[in-house]
Amino acid sequence: MNQKLERLWETKNKDDEWWSSFFTSPLAIFANWFVVEVKWLTPNLVTVLSLLVALIASVLIVVGGQINFIIAAVLINVSHILDCMDGQMAKYRGSSSRLGNYFDKVTDQIQIFFWFSAVAYAAYSQVQDVKVVFLAFTGVAFYSLRVYVKYVTIVIEVEHDSGYLEKSSTTATTIRKKKTTQAGLGKGFKRNLLWFFREQRKFFLFNEAVFVFILSGALIFDMLVPMLWVFAGSQFYYGIVRSWQRGRQIHLNQHGELLKPMEK
Repeated sequence: MNQKLERLWETKNKDDEWWSSFFTSPLAIFANWFVVEVKWLTPNLVTVLSLLVALIASVLIVVGGQINFIIAAVLINVSHILDCMDGQMAKYRGSSSRLGNYFDKVTDQIQIFFWFSAVAYAAYSQVQDVKVVFLAFTGVAFYSLRVYVKYVTIVIEVEHDSGYLEKSSTTATTIRKKKTTQAGLGKGFKRNLLWFFREQRKFFLFNEAVFVFILSGALIFDMLVPMLWVFAGSQFYYGIVRSWQRGRQIHLNQHGELLKPMEK
């Protein structure tokens, strides 16, 4: 049992985003302990289940009502747990694939679109103000810009340096090896507590895992409009900052910086 759990813990992404780092990803490891060796349950099937649960949550948000909002909040977290499970399962089985990685990332974007489209509808139903729809649109658009800037930067670098991907992979591997596992099984209460406090800085990156948390909280406490202001403002900020940052690095030919793993 312990050996299996240790193997599963090793599949946890050391660079997990905020909420997944200490909540959904550990829960995914716990769930995987029961199902990771069930042969018919493939990582891609888990990805599909994650998407279906996310869509059900979106429908409940559109239907509205306090109970539906609370159920939707739970399902959004279940969807994110499943989203963590698929990659862990693939690593545990040694069956990671480019297609699976692609499928996982595409469904992530689809989930975000449906969640915030549903929230825009629910918020508009409450306040009858089209501004909330604009806030949701702004948030999704600028989050997409963050993703686009990251990948268009990689494409540009590849066009000017055919060995960029290999160099980038080598740099990422070197950085990853230098990182020691600061927390987890057998690390002790103090080290885990210190790690937990350090992880809180990731909240302010306002990425997908943070969306899961703030969206769930907004549904439970019926604070959709304030949450949309936070969502739109944070994504507008990071969309502009990342665009300027990557453009400046390309303009100044800061090749070394562009070889490092990029944040959205």
